[in-house]
Amino acid sequence: MSSQMLSQTHPVTVDLSQAPATVVEALRRIRGVEKHGHTFLDNANKPTFFSYAALYKAAEVRAHALLGQGLTRGDRVAMVLSQPQDFVITFLGALLAGLVPVPMFPPLSFGKLDAYADSAVTILEVAGARLIITDKALSSVLWQVVPKVSTIKDLLLVESLDAGKRSEGPLPDITPDDLAFLQFTSGSTSAPKGVMVSHRSLVANCWAIATEGMGLELGSDVAISWLPLYHDMGLIGFVITPLFKATDVVYIPTLSFVKRPNVWLQTMHDYKGTLSFGPNFAFALATKRASEKELATWDLSRVRLIGCGAEPINANVMLEFVERFAACGLKPGVPMPAYGMAEATLAMSFAPVGADLPVLLLDAEAFRGEGKVVTPEDDALALAFVGCGKPFNQHRIAVIDLEGNLLGEDREGELVFAGPSLTDGYWKNEAATAEVYRPLTTADGAADPTIWLRTGDLGFVHDGNVFISGRSKDLIILNGRNHHPQSIEWAVAEIDGVRKGNVVAFSRPGKESEELVVVVETRSEPPADLKETIAKTVADRLSLKVSDVILLAAGQLPKTSSGKLQRRKTREQYLAGQLGGEGVRTLGTAGERLTVARHLARSLLGRATHAASKVFNRPS
Repeated sequence: MSSQMLSQTHPVTVDLSQAPATVVEALRRIRGVEKHGHTFLDNANKPTFFSYAALYKAAEVRAHALLGQGLTRGDRVAMVLSQPQDFVITFLGALLAGLVPVPMFPPLSFGKLDAYADSAVTILEVAGARLIITDKALSSVLWQVVPKVSTIKDLLLVESLDAGKRSEGPLPDITPDDLAFLQFTSGSTSAPKGVMVSHRSLVANCWAIATEGMGLELGSDVAISWLPLYHDMGLIGFVITPLFKATDVVYIPTLSFVKRPNVWLQTMHDYKGTLSFGPNFAFALATKRASEKELATWDLSRVRLIGCGAEPINANVMLEFVERFAACGLKPGVPMPAYGMAEATLAMSFAPVGADLPVLLLDAEAFRGEGKVVTPEDDALALAFVGCGKPFNQHRIAVIDLEGNLLGEDREGELVFAGPSLTDGYWKNEAATAEVYRPLTTADGAADPTIWLRTGDLGFVHDGNVFISGRSKDLIILNGRNHHPQSIEWAVAEIDGVRKGNVVAFSRPGKESEELVVVVETRSEPPADLKETIAKTVADRLSLKVSDVILLAAGQLPKTSSGKLQRRKTREQYLAGQLGGEGVRTLGTAGERLTVARHLARSLLGRATHAASKVFNRPS
């Protein structure tokens, strides 16, 4: 399909001026739109176009096919699908059927299948999934997990799903309070949590994104996305939000972007894209990889905005991006910083569309020492922070101190969020929900009945705008993904020469994105190649690049009086050049990494066990 088929001259005749009650209603009210829809590119950039009318019909067929499997309203359905077309149709079909999709990431490499299987089993058990839907290429890995999950009824291939038995009755009515899907937090934690996203919070967030955040016009924009659809930014931002304004979307396979980052802006040029989104590292990659030949041919003059979120925003990266592509007609105000998280459905604040990059310089001594926002006397000694705009209407972002008291503007603390986009907590995890979703104390000591989300992020509010300064929950964000430091620390702790329980991992600011640092205390006379071994272990186990390894003698890592490691203090000492003045488990199995052949054997055994359980009428 050519870019002309995504014409911006065809008016949408349906009324999209008001928010729908549910995502299903949003899809149904545009089911007659023939001129706008979704374009799915394959790995060779060959397009397949579904108008919104065709998309609804395909999703309706998929809904009846899912219900034909004996599933009932509210059942959780795990989706492990690598192709955007399969994912979008199946996800929307599940919503129409009143089922609860559980998007899961596919295995990223053959070398990490053992850890992937462990993680998949945990998520499936927590979700209580009844069915796994996957494709033929991934089924060989996933069959091995089926016998390990007590609730799984079957594994179905998406290629054959529609050819099976179909339900004949009407599809259920969906209400705003119905659970839409479970979004599992992206950190590599030992106990993943499923965020409960209702239709009510989805509508509130998507409508705010579409109207206040991006200013979508009825059927006039063309969105381009390479973002993974199992992640909230790709799913909510580029599958669900476009339904509210009948927006054209072009999907680039994520792996195509990973292998060839230039495909992002090439597609923006080919399809006359007007908006997109990506984490900080994607802007850096695009700037670095663009050739002079491409700069001479690309036309990016139609681009209105490219949002930036999901990881700390580097002002220099944004400015270099604008400078690099100015020759292609890119406008200075195109990069749009944003702030959000899964527990808030997705977005919490957007910087204004088309505005200059909102960079605020602060006095470093006043901010680091007292957490105060003060104008610097010398810009050379200042700290720079990028503003992420103001909260949406009917939403609030505030700052609290260590005791949970609300602070005013220009004071650093933990950011908290409230409003209709707030999700319903964590699936079957009341303790974790109560810890994060709770009332606060007002400045005068009175009780505030409002339920606030404790984000775990450090920041401040200045002139109503939100600025992120750090992360109080120690998450490490690399290339747009969250990594729990313990998963790295546990892997390193098993290395010969490292003192177990004395490993700290954190990130440092890099030129283009955040970089990983590992600090360890060593045993006496450690191996000469210990630094190289640590870097290789983290790369092999977690597919992460270690930018620096620091070796310390026993007792030199900062700890609390009870003996707990202090990650933040370790990082502060590292950045200040003061480390060394202070006087577990592994991720996955501890044995050798399983080969692909052994995983295939496990999957065959799992499939045979599942088949036998059906024959003897026993639960699998």
